[in-house]
Amino acid sequence: MIPESMTLLETVIHYFLIGALLLLIVLVLCSLIRSVRGPAVADRIVAVNMINTMVTVIIAVMAVILQEGYLMDICLIYAMIGFLAVVVLTKVYTDSRTAGQDKEKGSEKRADGA
Repeated sequence: MIPESMTLLETVIHYFLIGALLLLIVLVLCSLIRSVRGPAVADRIVAVNMINTMVTVIIAVMAVILQEGYLMDICLIYAMIGFLAVVVLTKVYTDSRTAGQDKEKGSEKRADGA
């Protein structure tokens, strides 16, 4: 797995990056649980944003470990798509909340006016 030509420092950095990957995977799983069990929709949106960010970092760390430059391009594209997804989810959430409030206000006006 590790070439014998690596220095001690390179070996330590390699193991550190693998440890960071394992920690990030555990954190992604915790965020996934929060996105499913979250008590509010806002908690779920924040959890999805955290998952997007951590997957972006995982891809970046993998690019360093594997020494593949094209993974950084994939990382940037994934970050942009993740950002847009969170913006769309937030827009849908805020529109649904304001539509519900407008509907409640409309029913209150009809009850007062009738």
